Amino acid sequence: MTQRSASVTIRNVARQAGVSVATVSRYINQSTPVSPKVAERLDKVMTELGYVPQSAARHLASRKTRVVGLLLNELHNDFFAPLLSGVEAVIRQKGYDLIVATYHAKSCKPMNPPIGPHNTDGLLVFSDSLFDDDLANLNASGFPIVLVHRTSPCALAIPSVTVENVEITHKLVDHLIQMHGRRRIMFLRGPVHQEDSIKREMGYKSALQANGIPFDENLVLNGEFERDVAYQAMDHLLGNGRQVAFDAVFAGDDDAAIGVLRALHQYGLRVPEDISVIGFDDQGFAPFLNPPLTTVRAPTERVGQLATERLFRLLENEPTNGALILPTEIVFRRSCGCES
Repeated sequence: MTQRSASVTIRNVARQAGVSVATVSRYINQSTPVSPKVAERLDKVMTELGYVPQSAARHLASRKTRVVGLLLNELHNDFFAPLLSGVEAVIRQKGYDLIVATYHAKSCKPMNPPIGPHNTDGLLVFSDSLFDDDLANLNASGFPIVLVHRTSPCALAIPSVTVENVEITHKLVDHLIQMHGRRRIMFLRGPVHQEDSIKREMGYKSALQANGIPFDENLVLNGEFERDVAYQAMDHLLGNGRQVAFDAVFAGDDDAAIGVLRALHQYGLRVPEDISVIGFDDQGFAPFLNPPLTTVRAPTERVGQLATERLFRLLENEPTNGALILPTEIVFRRSCGCES
């Protein structure tokens, strides 16, 4: 459990970090340089203990790196290009530099994230890149954070920007049922703890329930929002002769839809004649797939832009509201069975 900063002294920090009190004092006041390794360790310990003395607060307010960080849990998905474009546009306008780093909280802990208070003035945190405890520690220290594609843990009220997932997914799945007569609709989950994936599953289930279709766990596969994972899941299902009848696939997102289309084509299943396929995000390649992909248009670049603007409001000590949820819309193309 994190100690409250009021009960933590500079001696506690020094003891846990394995350095002298004088070293901690020098680092806080920047009177004499310390090594990057020691600085990183001190940042980690102070964050864990929630230690932000008045002198440190004054120092953090005055020390400006003119660098903003974007922490992602991966960077190989096509989804991130428009997000980065939105972030970078604001960064450039403000005359700051941007550091982008990947960090897998679930596999890396207790290692310290590569970016944070030790090398940036503020941080954009994508999805589940950090544990809630890490967010709580950073928030308690007063370090500026904005969450991207996730909402804040309830007790923290960290500003966030994301997109609407539940209602739009309900409408899209309902379209498959009502307009195309699909009733055995497969769902490819994204990462288990990722908020977008959880919300899309909620919309999927609510559409089934509204149409009197029982939820069937046999129709759920793990797609991880990745084309290779989605392909392997579908290939395993179809190649092993599992007797699971389905007439549509909600791939979870557009990247996974590529893997789904490849697997269906490989096994001679026609889209949309045999199987309808739908995605989410409306990535740049979606209209050029064969057939063109019915999907949800999410304003990914706008998410990056607005999240970064919010971060700069924090840096400039201006008020910013809590959760901002941007609207999404369905784009109907031929993969679901529509003509257009």
